Amino acid sequence: MELKRVVVTGLGALTPVGNNIEETWNNLVNGVSGAAPIQGFDASMFKTQFACEVKNFNATDFIDRKECRKMDPYEQYALVAAMEAVKDSGMDLETVDKNRIGVVLGVGIGGIHTFQEQISEYAINGAEKGPRFSPFFIPKMIADIAAGQISIQYGFHGPNYTTTSACASSTNAIADAFNLIRLGKANVMVTGGAEAAITTGGVGGFTAMHALSTRNDDPTRASRPFSASRDGFVMGEGAGVLILEELEHAKARGAKIYCELVGVGMSADAHHITASHPEGLGAKLVMENALEDAEMKPEDIDYINVHGTSTPVGDISEAKAIAAVFGKHAYELNISSTKSMTGHLLGAAGAVEAIVCCLSVKNDIVPPTINHDDDDRDENIDYDMNFTFNKAQHRTVRAALSNTFGFGGHNACCIVKKYEA
Repeated sequence: MELKRVVVTGLGALTPVGNNIEETWNNLVNGVSGAAPIQGFDASMFKTQFACEVKNFNATDFIDRKECRKMDPYEQYALVAAMEAVKDSGMDLETVDKNRIGVVLGVGIGGIHTFQEQISEYAINGAEKGPRFSPFFIPKMIADIAAGQISIQYGFHGPNYTTTSACASSTNAIADAFNLIRLGKANVMVTGGAEAAITTGGVGGFTAMHALSTRNDDPTRASRPFSASRDGFVMGEGAGVLILEELEHAKARGAKIYCELVGVGMSADAHHITASHPEGLGAKLVMENALEDAEMKPEDIDYINVHGTSTPVGDISEAKAIAAVFGKHAYELNISSTKSMTGHLLGAAGAVEAIVCCLSVKNDIVPPTINHDDDDRDENIDYDMNFTFNKAQHRTVRAALSNTFGFGGHNACCIVKKYEA
């Protein structure tokens, strides 16, 4: 069976550095940090008091107010990003075969806002008033519902489900959507991820693990991947959505094409529930698997958007994996962590970073890894590799690879390249 080619024809984003694709991309290229003191709740008693929140966003500008009340914030983020992506794709929704359009979305945690709100209300008032849960409690909370909301919005009847693999969730979603089209199961897939976990429970839980930076006096410089003084990641929130389309279907309707998705990889560290393998064995394997799937050589890659969360162990293991996979070419390609600006969007991270790769390939620009000082070097990291510190770099980007790794040892990777007829 000959596999079908898959192209990217639409993008949508809602991130801590922009409420749409254009704003997000411009701020990433210009090295703008989305970190600031937390506004969503009083974090003054927490060790970490800042995050990368979505800003100046009102869901009712896009979604009917009555429907908004039935949605957790993560669902709102997903639907708004999907709206932008569908519009950007230029699909004529009156003529496309909606039975051949599906939705696969990656979500790491899901409706934690709703869960926390409902359980807290019961804990405070339940004994006195009895259980008074909202009839929308379960539908708002469950992780699959955002994919359902998108299909309901547009009447898409194709494959519809959610992938959950912690911070690799949305890259796994992209991989599934890619394979569904390659195998002829769909013509178009709406895919990506969403997350909204900046709550007392979310921040408190990650703080208790000592996973978060505590640089409260300087939030915008807290996420500093590959720097010696890094002390943990910065939580982010938002959504990223891509429209994947079978090539001939896209050509037949005259769609604009950002790039071609050519390979995906998956692997497991099989090492620890939260820590990456110290030698990056799972990270090495997932990149090798993606290159093999794409039928590409290491020297075909010009840019890697790394997982690069700014954690002490993770950054070292990923740098080791890149050196092991790419050899001499590791010193010729660009590497950057856009989490230095967006923070870590958890289940949505892979989608947003895949979008970055698409735009890097389209525009021949590599966004920077910000917050690095030349005297802040970790002896365990090889700085002869080009981490694109502090300033974007213009270069030809023939192909870009995006890495995402999740708690549980889940690794996922995707590769996009310039489209050639």
